[in-house]
Amino acid sequence: MPTNRRQMLAGTAAGLAAAATGAASPAAAAPEAFAMPRGLTLLNLRGSDGPRLGVKTDRGILDAVAAGEALGLPAPRDMDDLLQNGRGESLARLVAAARERGTPALYAREETVSFAPLVTRPEKIIMMGFNYRTHAAETGTPVPKDPPLFNKYNNSLNHHGGTIKLPVNAAKQFDYETELVIVIGRECRDVPEAEALDYVAGYATGNDFSARDLQRLTSQFMIGKTCDGFAPLGPYLVTSDLVGDPNNLRIETVVNGEVRQDWNTNDMIFNCRQLISFASKVMTLKPGDIFFTGTPQGVILGLPQDRRVWLKPGDKVVSRLEKLGELRFDLA
Repeated sequence: MPTNRRQMLAGTAAGLAAAATGAASPAAAAPEAFAMPRGLTLLNLRGSDGPRLGVKTDRGILDAVAAGEALGLPAPRDMDDLLQNGRGESLARLVAAARERGTPALYAREETVSFAPLVTRPEKIIMMGFNYRTHAAETGTPVPKDPPLFNKYNNSLNHHGGTIKLPVNAAKQFDYETELVIVIGRECRDVPEAEALDYVAGYATGNDFSARDLQRLTSQFMIGKTCDGFAPLGPYLVTSDLVGDPNNLRIETVVNGEVRQDWNTNDMIFNCRQLISFASKVMTLKPGDIFFTGTPQGVILGLPQDRRVWLKPGDKVVSRLEKLGELRFDLA
């Protein structure tokens, strides 16, 4: 039988089967309108079958995949599915249904869950260098006239509660950089500053972990920035409507219990609106892209040379951002 004839008969049979069971034909299902998540604190859970989207609620952590299966509702698989496919509306329906019809078994205590990287497959990880006046001053760097952007790769993504295995055969001078991270929620190109934050899904705490000797080996930063695990991110993505002004948040780093950075994102040279607008003029920003926005003063590199004690295996690092949670990771 010709191929197209077999396909036609198969399609007819599938349609009859759907009609017999009362199920809608996939072709007849209305596509979901693209929507960013709103009013939620989100995370990626680590499961045996890969990352799974979680929602932090007052009842505990809701596993969106498990809740969808239990309630017979569609659910985003993970953070990338949610953001890249604009499944904010289906997630909102699921969260509401879980609250109305779900059982306590759908929720887990946060201390019992394992975190995965907040995103796992962004198209772009964009980095911003020397974006705080105080940090530029402590490193002897002239205040940039335009945003000096660079990049990391997906191999650098790490998670809350994770470990960075230091590449001690390649570098020795390891340093922290706590940063506010913008998570893009809608595709944008040539966006004016006044509209830039309308394209943000949410914000997260991140750390632009760095090997300074590799960073300064050449004029390019990349090799000192994108070693495996050098981009811890999390624990949460807090949707932008819950954060408000991203340029008025306290930002801190604690190493082995000692506060090393304590400042505010209002010290950025280029604020979040300006960064998004600038980047969108040279590249299309896609849903799920992440944008590290720079670090304030207090890094090891900013100390006099005789006082620099670089990070080492066994150290414990905490990055905090107001409203966004506390990111913890260890060094090995």
